[in-house]
Amino acid sequence: MMNIIEWFSVLMIVLGSFFFLAGTVGLWRFPDVLSRLHALTKADNLGLGFIVIGIVPLVSDVVDAIQLIVIWLAVMLSGAISCYLLASSSDDVHNQSAPKKVENSNFMSNSDD
Repeated sequence: MMNIIEWFSVLMIVLGSFFFLAGTVGLWRFPDVLSRLHALTKADNLGLGFIVIGIVPLVSDVVDAIQLIVIWLAVMLSGAISCYLLASSSDDVHNQSAPKKVENSNFMSNSDD
């Protein structure tokens, strides 16, 4: 029979898997590059975090738990850096036009003149 720690671990791993699945659906469904990157980085970081939280109580050594947390932090850092690089080199970002300015100088003037 499973004890409370094992149930907690199963719950966290299932929750993490749900976030990985949600990120994958976001990758397929979102229309532009920036939305897809946002879905992947947020969902993958949360998913991996929940999985690490679920695995940490099951490891037998503190060093193994610290290694899992360091791996999670490294993945979060590399995900943020790679997302930034992909977003900054994306064609969608560079091709967006600037908001157009109103050229009419009488736009805010008094009409009684």
